[in-house]
Amino acid sequence: MSIYEQIERLLQYGLNKELITKWDIEVVRNKLLSVLEINEFEAVEVAKDQTDTPVEILEKILDWAAENGRIEENTVTYRDLLDTDLMACFVPLPSEMNRRFFECYEKEGAEASTKAFYEFSKAVHYIRTDRIAKNEQWLVQTEYGDLEMTINLSKPEKDPKAIMAAKKMKQNSYPTCLLCKENTGYAGRVNHPARQNHRIIPVQLNDEQWFLQFSPYVYYNEHAIVLSAEHKPMKIEKDTFARLLQFVDQFPHYFLGSNADLPIVGGSILTHDHFQGGHHDFPMANAEIEKEFTFKNYPNVRAGIVKWPMSVVRLQGRKRDELVELSDHILQSWRKYSDADVEIFSFTEETPHNTITPIARRRGELFEIDLVLRNNRTSDEHPMGIFHPHEEVHHIKKENIGLIEVMGLAVLPGRLKEEMNVLADCLILDEFESEIEKNEDIAKHLEWAKKVKAKNTELSNENAHDILRKEIGIVFAAILEHAGVFKRDDEGQRAFQEFMNYLTRHEL
Repeated sequence: MSIYEQIERLLQYGLNKELITKWDIEVVRNKLLSVLEINEFEAVEVAKDQTDTPVEILEKILDWAAENGRIEENTVTYRDLLDTDLMACFVPLPSEMNRRFFECYEKEGAEASTKAFYEFSKAVHYIRTDRIAKNEQWLVQTEYGDLEMTINLSKPEKDPKAIMAAKKMKQNSYPTCLLCKENTGYAGRVNHPARQNHRIIPVQLNDEQWFLQFSPYVYYNEHAIVLSAEHKPMKIEKDTFARLLQFVDQFPHYFLGSNADLPIVGGSILTHDHFQGGHHDFPMANAEIEKEFTFKNYPNVRAGIVKWPMSVVRLQGRKRDELVELSDHILQSWRKYSDADVEIFSFTEETPHNTITPIARRRGELFEIDLVLRNNRTSDEHPMGIFHPHEEVHHIKKENIGLIEVMGLAVLPGRLKEEMNVLADCLILDEFESEIEKNEDIAKHLEWAKKVKAKNTELSNENAHDILRKEIGIVFAAILEHAGVFKRDDEGQRAFQEFMNYLTRHEL
């Protein structure tokens, strides 16, 4: 293989994607040669193909690098460090990225500007579309609408050599965390991903500096992260609602939400204040208000309980300030609210348990914010959390229910793909119980498998996989019900209505 040919192909890819122009070729070529520690160049002719991804070209370059001592170890970790360095040669400085983004924003609008930034992030291989394509996705119809399922197969497993190397490394506190703005352009190391091809866009929220970026492992269209310029802990407060609504005012085609700010009920990094958003309508956004409530001090705000497995209060109105004030009233009231009849206690001595997962979006001229009530208390019966996936569903998922899943998209562990393949083969057998019991990888699914088998008498080799996918969706709906503080039964809905009545009696 000619390394010079692959370099030229990569340059041609950059031209095709408009990452560079013909005037940039020599400079970018020399950057690539420098990264690969090549001191000379042989001119070669390459076909002007229209490849849509650099993956195949990069793989060949990485193979050459491994054979010629340019990679310490030929593993995923070290290959990722090098291919990110190569693609960084095509990435402009932040000032130029900002100019392009806001010029597009002014001329073509918010939707065009985020789409262009998203396509750029894929083109420079920051968003690794080849890995994301491995994820399995499907819909499951439930009483709450079509829930979205995905088995996450995109994140590569850490290779043992990289893990050992990381243990031997001196502890490094720069960047402070994976969300800090200092990650932009960072070369990475075996225990921290390379980010030379990563760019962030400045946005002002509530007179503070924040940044817009995309998640490298997207779960939905334009999966965005909005992060504080300051490394500070997540905190749900009045300013949170102001920031969320201000953002969707600037980017009305996006939703934006926050994970809760307490352990167990928060699904992400709690040490750096940030939001997640994107250009996607989640199942919860399509759920209807099933019972309305009136706040006399906010006559222009529509408020109500959403038909959803978790406990959601929805507010709609034309004025952001009114929604901010009412959201803060609900937050402050919920933080101190207890109802022993449904196991809700706001404090254990000085330890708080109640918080909120908020999600904002636009509905034409209306602003809308969903306030998902959360409680992170544990018990002897439920040591991982009372309002957390219960033990009987841990064979499917036992991780925290964060923002994305709250909205109806299940992010399921990668192990499930092979486990479901094996389970499907066993379920069609007469002696399925013994076959499952003797397989340690799927034995944990036995009790669930019995129910699936009894429920689906038409199980066959042709439909077993589809039936399992449907049943996983039903389990996910149950998981969300576990996480709901007010259950969907009569007692739970009575308690939810009492809380709403409490809110209206104690208006600010």
